[in-house]
Amino acid sequence: MIFKTIIVVLLLVVVFSLGQALFYLVSAKSDSDKLLRSLTWRIGLSVFIFILLLIGQAVGLIQPHGLS
Repeated sequence: MIFKTIIVVLLLVVVFSLGQALFYLVSAKSDSDKLLRSLTWRIGLSVFIFILLLIGQAVGLIQPHGLS
């Protein structure tokens, strides 16, 4: 259960980072360094979540299931 909670928290951080990048993109001062840093964090966290999901499935912490 804690593994799934960690994944959900990391996904929320990714959404927050995406919102932060949107704010920097539309703000009047348009700080490209902050925008780039925010998007880099989002991509890095997304890759980290994907790797965690692969490890979780390999170890047996999460189980795939059908859609039926």
